[in-house]
Amino acid sequence: MLNEVNWLSAWAKSVRDDQRRVTHWLPLHQHLDDSAAVAGLLVDRWLPLQVLNRIARELPDGVEGVRGLVCWLAAVHDVGKASPAFAVQVEVLADRMRERGLVAHPVLARDPGRSAVSHALVGHVAVRDWLSRVHGFSRRGMANQLGAIVGSHHGVSPDDGQLQAVRGRSDLCGTGAWEQARWFFLERASRGIELQRYRDVELSLPSQVLLTAVVIIADWIASNADLFPLYPIATADEAPIELTTLEMEQRLRAAWTRLELPSRWAAQRIGVDVDQLFRDRFDSWVVGARPVQAAAVEVALAQTTPGLMIVEAPMGTGKTEAALLAAEVLAAASGAEGCFVALPTQATTNAMFERVRAWLERLPGRDGVVSVMLAHGKASLNDEFAGLVREGRFRGVGDAGDAGLVAHQWLSGRKKGVLASFVVGTIDQVLFAGLKSRHLMLRHLALAGKVVIIDEVHAYDVYMSQYLRRVLHWLGAYGVPVVLLSATLPADRRAELMTAYNSGAGITSEHVDDPDPGYPVVLSSGTESRRVPQSGTQTVVQLDHLDDDLDALVAYLRLHLAGGGCAVVVRNTVTRVQETAARLEAEFGSKHVTVNHSRFLSCDRARTDQELLRRFGPRGQRPELHIVVASQVVEQSLDVDFDLMVTDLAPVDLVLQRLGRLHRHDRHRPSRLRTARCALTGVEDWQSEPARAVRGSRRVYGEHTLLRAAALLQRDARESIMLPGNISELVQLAYGDDRVGPQAWQPAMDAARAAADALSRRRAETAGTFLLDPVGPRAQTLINWVHAGVGDVDDEHRGAAQVRDGEESLEVLVVQQDRDGGLVTPEWIERGGGEAVPLDSVVEPKQARVIAACGVRLPLALCHPGIIDDVIAALEHNRFTSFWQTPLLKGQLVLVLDTGRSAVLRHGKAHFRVTYDPRRGLMHERV
Repeated sequence: MLNEVNWLSAWAKSVRDDQRRVTHWLPLHQHLDDSAAVAGLLVDRWLPLQVLNRIARELPDGVEGVRGLVCWLAAVHDVGKASPAFAVQVEVLADRMRERGLVAHPVLARDPGRSAVSHALVGHVAVRDWLSRVHGFSRRGMANQLGAIVGSHHGVSPDDGQLQAVRGRSDLCGTGAWEQARWFFLERASRGIELQRYRDVELSLPSQVLLTAVVIIADWIASNADLFPLYPIATADEAPIELTTLEMEQRLRAAWTRLELPSRWAAQRIGVDVDQLFRDRFDSWVVGARPVQAAAVEVALAQTTPGLMIVEAPMGTGKTEAALLAAEVLAAASGAEGCFVALPTQATTNAMFERVRAWLERLPGRDGVVSVMLAHGKASLNDEFAGLVREGRFRGVGDAGDAGLVAHQWLSGRKKGVLASFVVGTIDQVLFAGLKSRHLMLRHLALAGKVVIIDEVHAYDVYMSQYLRRVLHWLGAYGVPVVLLSATLPADRRAELMTAYNSGAGITSEHVDDPDPGYPVVLSSGTESRRVPQSGTQTVVQLDHLDDDLDALVAYLRLHLAGGGCAVVVRNTVTRVQETAARLEAEFGSKHVTVNHSRFLSCDRARTDQELLRRFGPRGQRPELHIVVASQVVEQSLDVDFDLMVTDLAPVDLVLQRLGRLHRHDRHRPSRLRTARCALTGVEDWQSEPARAVRGSRRVYGEHTLLRAAALLQRDARESIMLPGNISELVQLAYGDDRVGPQAWQPAMDAARAAADALSRRRAETAGTFLLDPVGPRAQTLINWVHAGVGDVDDEHRGAAQVRDGEESLEVLVVQQDRDGGLVTPEWIERGGGEAVPLDSVVEPKQARVIAACGVRLPLALCHPGIIDDVIAALEHNRFTSFWQTPLLKGQLVLVLDTGRSAVLRHGKAHFRVTYDPRRGLMHERV
């Protein structure tokens, strides 16, 4: 007769030495006990109240029920390891189980179907069957929902086909004694828990996702052998190991103390003095908050339930500070215990990290330390974030310290990093929550406990918008407060975003379709919009129209810079930037020209950005005469100000965004430039009907939006733009359905609109391939939730390619070959340049960071589908043992330049010479 002694011989973990000998093991019941205990502490000390309340509202015993259910799920999550398919993996432990009556035939270890009968799937079936047969749970309802949570604890939810395969392999699942063993562990986990109270509960899909995420985290922590030690293999021959209550408490206390997860942030309710609040958080010397900041706080205070806020206000009016102040109010009301700030690019994200960190340093409600994370692929190269590491503030297991902000080691990496309390990351990190992928539950948990702020929301195209709307739908279902920021939004775009959130939250708002809510404005789901008084003076920008000719550009600049001044020339493609810069350097001298675009080494680009801020920032030391030639990077990344602007024609909202860098700060200007002035160029012929943008711009933005921009901004239509007064009007006209422009333009504009609509439909359809489904009815389970997904995703490659449309350029690391055939870091870089790089041994961490900062994106001409494989093949000739042995450099493509800073890439159809000029960036030509 088999009994508890037999069942306790089941194992969960094992460790092997270098000779593949098993040295340590952990009994299954011990790992389940550890996991359940960790789950309880996660609920008590770490999970945000916002998350707990979201689940609790569906349980008869509220938050206490959440704790009990989470602990029970953690205590049974690995019950499927009591199966032949799992047991046969370690022969010595399978033998011990066989001696105790749990027989698994050794031949099963080589069965090709064994991997399909995973312990997670066996656990799903066991939990469902036990709950339905023993406790009367509905087999299709709660029993299947809880079973699916167990079946999903490795980050992938089961699908129908997998469960059918498990049912067909009883030899691998195990019947008889094996089923009795699984039921024993289920009974053991249920002692003291009144499961019957949950029999008629129906969990929503969001609650199931959150419960699964907590179980995953509890399992990961309990599986860390540094925290929960395994036992020597010799103990497997002894009587079953069961710890006393005191021993278990000591084991848990030691592990939790060593893990030392940062504490939760408890937002404090604020008073009515918004001006004092602003001074406390940002600048003690200012008079008070600006109108848009005060309005954001007032709207946040007026929200009775978590909702979506949209802040539309001109560039430079303090929208970021408005969002952070609103986040404090919203978090205090909802129980959110952190904030996620998302931005379009790594450059904007890096700049925002510094601002958010400064806010956090002055934020009350931190009981001890709180965790922070910079979430993008090059976070380790950010000096501000790396400073937390170098100063000992990257807290690992067992580290001490009492800093107010920490980058915690356990809360690092691409899967766990976003679980930190405060995260600043690229928009991809938010959009991944709408992508069917492995461990999607963790991304949902990461957002579900925070206030989510998304900046520059106007910057996302049709493809990305599919993911953004779906994520907003799920955030609404979780009850997550969301703040969207934009200079201005087209009316239909604003309505789409609000509707997406409301559809998940179950909010009905009569204000969604208001075509003219005013400007500036703060909108909120479920409440009336609030118009904001204009702050400051109106800036009138005089418009000029230039032929797309470098001679005309030079003449224009000479005329207006005759008395000195600082100008910016914005081009839509890097090639145009480089061509323009070469001509202007020849005309004005290289010391008077700065070039900035995306095709510089990361370290060179960072240095240029800092130099631009030093010269043209709010307190800039401006030169008497200077010209900056830049690509679109100047639209978003930098708080810089110029006296004169020349810009390629772009969609209207982007032209307005660029104009935000003109006369941005209050300062003395040369007499000729005291009136803001911008010349529009990049058009083939302003006199033609229609006036078409140059080919490179059409390739970037499409013809439809450029034709409407030309129609609205042509010489006959508009001689000046008033900022911010004309912003909303122009954007609504540009993206509305009304005809604009002369009658002679209409046939071309109709054709361009039809082509754009067709492209939008194709992009939306393509985005849907891996797009997460909507929340759906209450009776759903996690089965098939991420069916046909993309698997694992990361920041820079597979995931980004799925949530961003269009051709992704390749990034390479640049090194140089010295005269003796060795490798050196690029000789021209400021820090660590010209130093020898080892070929066969591990690169030292300091030098690895230098090399990693020498990344650059190749031109799109080298990355289109017909040639990219050949370019990669050419680059893969540069394989160095030292790089593959260095984690930060492993797997990266390497471009080796000669002493003249050039390299030839030749393979198949690829025949290119690339050359790097420290002043102009990476250039290419066919050879």
